Amino acid sequence: MNMMSDAIDLLYLDDSLLALNKPSGMLSVPGRGPDKQDCASERARQLFGDTRVVHRLDMATSGLMLLARSPLMQRMLSQAFAKRLIRKRYVALVTGHLGSALLNWHEIDLPLMPDWPRRPRQKIDKAGRPSLTRWRLLAFDKDSEGRPCSRLELEPITGRTHQLRIHLHAIGHPILGDTLYASQAVAAACPRLMLHASSMDLQHPMTDQALSLNCPPPF
Repeated sequence: MNMMSDAIDLLYLDDSLLALNKPSGMLSVPGRGPDKQDCASERARQLFGDTRVVHRLDMATSGLMLLARSPLMQRMLSQAFAKRLIRKRYVALVTGHLGSALLNWHEIDLPLMPDWPRRPRQKIDKAGRPSLTRWRLLAFDKDSEGRPCSRLELEPITGRTHQLRIHLHAIGHPILGDTLYASQAVAAACPRLMLHASSMDLQHPMTDQALSLNCPPPF
């Protein structure tokens, strides 16, 4: 069955860029092999042939993904990401009760580097690249087994691979459904990784207008 023509959940569209809601379990870009060609960027390209990738979400992560519609826009958006001019926020469910005061921001400042023998995993290492995550408590909750969990808003200041997943695991509150870093019990607690790219704020490179994109989590 050819999944390429399936509709994508389009959140924003203009002549310069578009934003879509990538489902959990879908690749952002094509992988290796014919069975890994169906992905969010390819579905967008089939509908709007000029789309170009400027950033990615992990396959297990859902939510906002931004694509350019020209080589110039791809360069401009890539530069904005590199200069940290685009603010991204996520919502996650993590194990246990984390924090106490609602909406107060906290930081996780731990350097990361690839864990080469266990790629694609990353690891915390003082020789790694500086990595900073901001988080705040949104609510206390319970998982499907009735165990305590916390709903967090996350803001990655840096954009390292698996940064949110490994930072939360490092402080003892892994993301529910995380099959890479969490224990087997935590990984099995949910049918998917409970991490969702929920909002993005940027200055539109062509119009200079503030652009605020929102995509509420499905959990």
